[in-house]
Amino acid sequence: MNEDYVADIRKLAGLATPMALRVAVTLGLPDRLRGDGVAVERVATELEVSVVGLELLVGHLETLGIVRCVPAGYVTTGLGAALCSDAGNGLTNFLHLDMAGGRAELAFTELLHSVTTGAAGYGRRYGLDFWADLAQNPELRASFDQQMTDRFREQVPRIVAGYDWGRFPSIVDVGGGHGTLLAAVLDHYPGICGHLIDLEATATEARRVFTERQITDRVHVTAQSFFDPLPRGAQAYLLCDILHDWDDEHAHRILARCVEAADPTSRVLVIEPVGGRHANTEFDLAMLVIFGGRERRIDEFRTLAAPHGLVLDTVTDLTDQRCLLEFRLRALQPGDEVTLE
Repeated sequence: MNEDYVADIRKLAGLATPMALRVAVTLGLPDRLRGDGVAVERVATELEVSVVGLELLVGHLETLGIVRCVPAGYVTTGLGAALCSDAGNGLTNFLHLDMAGGRAELAFTELLHSVTTGAAGYGRRYGLDFWADLAQNPELRASFDQQMTDRFREQVPRIVAGYDWGRFPSIVDVGGGHGTLLAAVLDHYPGICGHLIDLEATATEARRVFTERQITDRVHVTAQSFFDPLPRGAQAYLLCDILHDWDDEHAHRILARCVEAADPTSRVLVIEPVGGRHANTEFDLAMLVIFGGRERRIDEFRTLAAPHGLVLDTVTDLTDQRCLLEFRLRALQPGDEVTLE
């Protein structure tokens, strides 16, 4: 047996490092150890944690290059500074065990269940599915909304530039979060009006964003679920990073609401990673274990859309991570059904 392979696989499979980083962020160590150095004993007292346990954790963080030892104790390195709460890179949310991203990642302990059943592991771990958990915990909802904003921020300019949004005088952004993308589209195309749909707390934040961008005269915000009837008659219904969060049953309900609201000439626009094209396999597993969803392939999107009278017209590569799929409506034929529950 090749010993190099064994060592490589052990490194790939090891849980110590990913969990050490998560615990370090949850305890706020990168922030606490900035400056000239702090003794482990002092930090342990402040945090009311085990001195021995914290010493072992910090020792591994030093091996990773996250902290270094100095005469006064330990200090956060340049690499470790990327884990500080004010770094602005979204890592804190992704790793912190009490925030939506870090909490969701622990659902990977139920990956066997998800692979066996095809269902999310999140509910098996926490007793509630992801969305119900967010609904019961406003702090989780807020951190999830911020995670989506952070993750998407760098891609927004390319998404706006990579597609002719000006074709649509009115756009309904279904589940539009804080409104980052819709605001950018409206900024770039002064002739467009928008309507953002999301749940109350998220919609409130979107209103603030639109006010700051001084575009409130061209955008409306409605606080509601996208499983309820949507505003009618827009030229485009935008689903950005929405369908991959849901299994086929719920994805059908979302598309059905879009078609119910659309005019015959309206378009349904889906932006998200596409399986076999721009989807990351690690992220694909995350969609399964957290949501029971997946990064669908082109043929799967066609199959999903067909019962709703939606025909895939074009697929546009917007970024190295996301595509835009443009669907048009065809006239429903005898036997076609659009089911709304």
